[in-house]
Amino acid sequence: MMTEMSRRSQQQISGSDAGHSSDGVRGQALRLADVTKVYGKNGRGVRALDGVSVCIERGSFTAVMGPSGSGKSTFLHCAAGLDKPSTGSSYIGDTQLNDLSETELTKLRRKRIGFVFQAFNLIPSLSVRQNVELPVRLGGAKLDNAWLDEVLTRVGLDGRAGSRPAELSGGQQQRVAIARALIPRPDVIFGDEPTGALDTVTAKEILSLLRSCVNETGQTVVMVTHDPVAASYADTVLFLADGKLAGQMDAPTADRVAERMTHLGAWA
Repeated sequence: MMTEMSRRSQQQISGSDAGHSSDGVRGQALRLADVTKVYGKNGRGVRALDGVSVCIERGSFTAVMGPSGSGKSTFLHCAAGLDKPSTGSSYIGDTQLNDLSETELTKLRRKRIGFVFQAFNLIPSLSVRQNVELPVRLGGAKLDNAWLDEVLTRVGLDGRAGSRPAELSGGQQQRVAIARALIPRPDVIFGDEPTGALDTVTAKEILSLLRSCVNETGQTVVMVTHDPVAASYADTVLFLADGKLAGQMDAPTADRVAERMTHLGAWA
């Protein structure tokens, strides 16, 4: 008999199958269906992704790993609607991204996607509170002040709402970025090496915060990382190599991830 973990694993790898069932559609946060991405033309193109099919469920934490040039960043860009596949389809929930205009994609990213980058990307002249509420303001939606206060408390910044980024530590600035990602109540939060610029202790605090977003609020997190320790906070690790899905690991540990990476090539 297939276990619950096995069923979830099969759905995550077999995106095209999971997406066609009604339960898969209701449960999916994002899906790539046979996605290929080629950069360049005239026979000299680089195939950054090569037929990748993945379905990631709501309320899960997924890490994406692979050697340099494996397609990690392209995976994130296609999944988040920052780039369009050359062939295949990308979905957020049951919304197909391929045919959306740039204006429609911008609106979707503001309302349904949160981003947390290595460089924080905060506006220096704005306070913590103003940085956090920025996606709502840009989207023209009404700000829910109670929710904003709750998010600031959840990330441990309720006493620093009036501070400027320059007055905060690196870890605190990343907490602002996470709060900003949470404020629209997105379908998915994408992290691109979110702990890459932090020391080990602070990185663990940020990873624990992302983990709590999944456990306590049912948030979906997809994180590109090169760090096996960071990956060990996830429910599942997806491995990429040469633009192809090279497998997955459920319930990862840092040692198991590090061992698997040695067989995929140099880390990056």
